[in-house]
Amino acid sequence: MEDLNYIHQWVITVGGFKIALNSATLINTWMIMAVLIAFGFLASRKTKLIPNPLQSLAEIIVNMFDQLVIDTLELEDRKYFPFICALFMFLLLSNIWGVIPKFTEPTRDLNTTLGLGLLGFVIAHYSGIKVKGFGPYFRDTYLQPIFLWFPLNVISELSKVVSISFRLFGNIRGGSIIIMVVSFLVYSLILPPFLNVFFGIFVGAIQAFVFTMLTLVYISLQMK
Repeated sequence: MEDLNYIHQWVITVGGFKIALNSATLINTWMIMAVLIAFGFLASRKTKLIPNPLQSLAEIIVNMFDQLVIDTLELEDRKYFPFICALFMFLLLSNIWGVIPKFTEPTRDLNTTLGLGLLGFVIAHYSGIKVKGFGPYFRDTYLQPIFLWFPLNVISELSKVVSISFRLFGNIRGGSIIIMVVSFLVYSLILPPFLNVFFGIFVGAIQAFVFTMLTLVYISLQMK
């Protein structure tokens, strides 16, 4: 686990402005996307009645989230399923990525979690407008119980993005800090590997599921 205080950056200049990019986050994100693309290709390349391990894993994930989307949104069509399933798989890999030596979790960067939170926010409100129409959506979201609550309702909606993003970021970042501190205290002996597995896999999987379900629930609330 590398030093949390040091950030690898790429600095580019656009129109006289300097933009700093977290190179570790970008590289690890690209690697995770490559793994997911390869997994999807290999799992669906030669499907069989008696599936191989990759096909079995893909079918378990697809069936689980397909049913969750149907039950939560109460829709027959599955247009939200690809987004929800892809979000969970990306978050799961991102959260456990740090278990691999020399790799870092993209979700340890607030920019990643905040970007995913904003993505869910935009999709949820777009869905609400599309299903209800702009007038009913605006009234139900911002003018309840009376129009005087408008500023508070705006803050409430924005706080959902902050809450979901910082929850994931805090858990992943906090786990990294705990592992680093304990490793320093016991000189990287027996305990840190077990902590790494616990925070990397167990907590990472739970947080990926929680973030995905909260996003799905936000979409559902806007559509009702």
